[in-house]
Amino acid sequence: MPTAAFEDLVETFAFLDDWEDRYRHIIELGRAMPALDDAFKVPALKVQGCASQVWLRPTPKGDVFDFQGESDAQIVRGLIAVLHALYAGLPVAEVAAIDAPAQMARLGLTEHLSAQRSNGVRAMVQRIKEVAAAAG
Repeated sequence: MPTAAFEDLVETFAFLDDWEDRYRHIIELGRAMPALDDAFKVPALKVQGCASQVWLRPTPKGDVFDFQGESDAQIVRGLIAVLHALYAGLPVAEVAAIDAPAQMARLGLTEHLSAQRSNGVRAMVQRIKEVAAAAG
């Protein structure tokens, strides 16, 4: 089950009329995220399979999943924020059960992302699930 933050995002997207507004909102979400310290922009935290540079740093708190993320591309940074809304705050054991493609489709992202961006999102989701499995 998605987090309340993700459900709020679904509601917000329902009110945005066109995709330019939705893209702008995604970029704003990314800008609002705290920056990842440069000390964590290391190969071990870099996500392979993304066209832009992406780093995900797991920061679970006990059995609650969380992560920080960063990208050199604004839209990708926003997509990290969307994934953060989807996964952060879930019990670590529940992360694997989230069907990210189905949830992203609720936002209409599936048909509005390029193939390259879609591959990047899949790579980020895979990394999130791997990290959660290791933490669990």
